Amino acid sequence: MTKKTAVTPGGVEYRPSIKGLQSRSLKPAMWSKILAILVMVIVLIYFIFPIYWVIIASTKSNAEISGSFGFWFAPHDDSGSVWESTKANYAGLLGWTKNMVWRWIGNSLFYSTVAATIGTLVSVMAGYALAKFKFPFKNGTAGIIMAGLLMPVSILTVPMYVMFLHMGLNNTMASIIVPCCVSPFGVFLGRVYAQTSVPTELLEAARIDGAGEFRIFFGMVLRLLAPAMVTIFLFIFVATWNNFVLPQLMISSEELKPITLGLYGMASYFAPPYGQMMMASLFGIIPLIVLFLVLQKYWQSGLAAGAVKG
Repeated sequence: MTKKTAVTPGGVEYRPSIKGLQSRSLKPAMWSKILAILVMVIVLIYFIFPIYWVIIASTKSNAEISGSFGFWFAPHDDSGSVWESTKANYAGLLGWTKNMVWRWIGNSLFYSTVAATIGTLVSVMAGYALAKFKFPFKNGTAGIIMAGLLMPVSILTVPMYVMFLHMGLNNTMASIIVPCCVSPFGVFLGRVYAQTSVPTELLEAARIDGAGEFRIFFGMVLRLLAPAMVTIFLFIFVATWNNFVLPQLMISSEELKPITLGLYGMASYFAPPYGQMMMASLFGIIPLIVLFLVLQKYWQSGLAAGAVKG
């Protein structure tokens, strides 16, 4: 088959676009399409399979997990249906945890929501100040905050425990919420987004009209920083929800445990019922899945803005 070519008025020979949509030179080859689809399918399976396996395992007993086909629900036989085995696991989970599993999930939800809300507000306030205000040691302050990104949180856990112990705040909700409100990444993203999304001319015009700094920030700036705020909120929420070392040191009361600490206590038993543990794990990740599905449009735009506008 001959390749069709055309000539421009200037005498340059070229290959015309296919159906007027795309240049042949820009159209991806068939093998690259197939490879891209294959890679995406593998990545999808990699991320979805653990959730699928948790759902499957939550319907089984220990004997069924080890003695049946591991990638499908509990077998249908004379012992009962999948629904019956699931109800048995749920009843066993409530009895095993003394009806505390939902309390633990509620605690995690409370810790994460409060810490993410306060931490998001603090992050965007600090980021906005670093981006739009001039004050002594501004660059040094930003450098110290950014250095926090390089420091593992686990290293700071023991010093924080000693501080809260001397203040008499250990084994309280504040011992979980206060440390999780600080997010160097949130400050970084808030600063990057404020530098380009908040026009300096708009701030100057508001000051000329007599608006105070608090009115400018809460009335104007927060609306402009909304995509970044959603992204920061999600990062702090997930980090607080998944936190384990901090609650392990700070919390000793069963009523104040988050779900991560509750699952650790369940796993520490000798030969625990794994189906019931998987069910508790499934209940523990459902709020995160719902939150990401609801806010995915906003946090993706916030990340894209932080990556492009910096």
